[in-house]
Order: sequence, then structure tokens, then C-alpha cells
Amino acid sequence: MFSLPTDLLGRIPALLIAITFHEYAHGRMAYYWGDPTAKLQGRLTLNPLAHLDPIGLLMLVIVRFGWARPVPINPFNFKDRRKGLFWVSFAGPGINLILGFLATFFLIVFRITAHNIYGSSLYSILDSILFNLVIYNVFLAIFNMIPLPPLDGSKILSTMLKGRNLQTYYQIEPYGPLLLILLLIFGGLGSILGPVGFFIINLYETVVSIIVSPFL
Repeated sequence: MFSLPTDLLGRIPALLIAITFHEYAHGRMAYYWGDPTAKLQGRLTLNPLAHLDPIGLLMLVIVRFGWARPVPINPFNFKDRRKGLFWVSFAGPGINLILGFLATFFLIVFRITAHNIYGSSLYSILDSILFNLVIYNVFLAIFNMIPLPPLDGSKILSTMLKGRNLQTYYQIEPYGPLLLILLLIFGGLGSILGPVGFFIINLYETVVSIIVSPFL
């Protein structure tokens, strides 16, 4: 009988959770600021099927990273366009950072207390899911904070610029996806994502260890 390897059984649920919460956070924050677009299109949900992108899921299997369908928003519906766009753009990476910390907490607690309770196969799958939840959420957050279109960081940056700087940004905005592709092809993103990502993960581990140490 065909069975998925433990690695995939850990990565697929972790990625689905990370991207689902990411897109849901965008939609929920947009709704808070007055834009019902995501809700009207059925995207204000934690059902992964509503956010799934088949190519993004396929890329998970091939290159160990994937993506979801972006939640549609209309900034012109926001009560305050600049503030709304800032918080909507930050909501996705923000929720991933929160989930990354929570996953770190449960992973450390699980490894300390649960390995003698569960069977080895179940233990390895749960451990893999929690481990990948940490990795995907942290790196998804950092990746999306890069200030290149169409990533969230570019929209956050645009809300901070004014006058000539904003006009300059609009002029280079169309070239953002090309720059992003070049960084992906030539490995430039690794030099950014790696150090920052593992710094955050190490910080999470330190904080969690401090929290749980009195109970050990």
C-alpha cells in the first residue's frame, strides 16, 4: 500500500496551516478596516481548500516550499487607506511569527514530556509537524517581509513613503517580481532568510526554555 514518508506527513499539514492562517489574517484584518472583499468571495475562512493553490502545493513536494492563493483586498474600502494597507499587509507575516513561537513552545514541551508516552511512529510524525510548523511559519514571515512586489513587505514599505520617495517606489515597483525571481534563481534570498530565520528560531527557543525551565 502506498504511504507518504514521515517527512511529507510533517511538511504538508505544517505548510497548509501556515499559509491558511497567513491568508486568513490578511482577510480578517481587511474586514476589520472596512473591506468585505475576502468575506464576499468566501476567503474569510480557516478551511485550507479555500486558499489552496495547486501549483503552490506541487512546489511543496518538489522544492519543499509552496504558497497559497492571495486573499483579494480592495484598499479603497479601508476606513484609512494608509493604515489599513499597513496592518492588512503586516497581519499575514505577524500571525506566522505568532504561530512560529507557539509551535516552538509545543515542540519543546512535546520533546521533553511526550516521547515516552507515544509510540515511535506517532511521535516522529507529531514531532515532524511541529518542527515544520516552526520552520514554515518563521521563514514564510521573513520571506513576505522582503520589500519587493508582490510581497507584503513592499506594501508595508509603500505606506511609509511619501512624496518623491513614494513616486520612486512606484517607478521601480513593476520590476519587483523580476528582482525576486533573480534572487530566487541565484540564491540571494538564502543569505537573507537563513541568518534572520535561525536568529528568530534561536530566540524563540531561548524564551521558551526560560518559560518552561521552572516546571521541569
